[in-house]
Amino acid sequence: MYTPRAFRDSDVASMHAFITEHSFALLVSAGASGLQATHLPVVLDPVRGQRGAIMAHMARANPHWRDLEQAGEVLWVFRGPHAYISPSFYEPDHNSVPTWNYAAVHAYGRVRMTDEASLRAHLDSMVTRYERGRPAPWSTAKLSEERIGNLLRGVVGFEVEITRLIGKRKLSQNRSPADQRGVIAGLEEADDADSAAVGKLMRELNNPG
Repeated sequence: MYTPRAFRDSDVASMHAFITEHSFALLVSAGASGLQATHLPVVLDPVRGQRGAIMAHMARANPHWRDLEQAGEVLWVFRGPHAYISPSFYEPDHNSVPTWNYAAVHAYGRVRMTDEASLRAHLDSMVTRYERGRPAPWSTAKLSEERIGNLLRGVVGFEVEITRLIGKRKLSQNRSPADQRGVIAGLEEADDADSAAVGKLMRELNNPG
């Protein structure tokens, strides 16, 4: 991912928080079957290794998993909010052109397939993480062991210890404070959730005053 200095996020804790918040990721790998990509929910273990580890699973019927251990380095793409930026948001400047503001994190590493006990622990952890805060949280304890066994046989679990993390927040940091304020105002007037979310990120990270 191209990351000019102005847009680079090098803070591991910040990127971990981003991964946790935007935890439905795209897994990309290249193997004997060529390039493959699968969209998956993940759970981050922030203390595993130097940069954390990503735990996930996919359907056994998905052929993607068969290439993963031999794929070498794989890529996880975590994408946050994004929005079109109109030149009309800036102070009068006839040389400005449209652009796009967004936030993303890329995580790299090698896949290690996990055993059934680790897969069961991962699924329990994932359910707990995503059920948190619900009025009546669901848990795997509601299922019979026979049902759980059938489910486990239908999926494969794996983990990726992160070897490289690249974070990017392209949020008009290369513009003047006045232009940043104009972008925030323009995004807040837009009628979509992504624009509002990008405006919120700009308020939090750019502090244009």
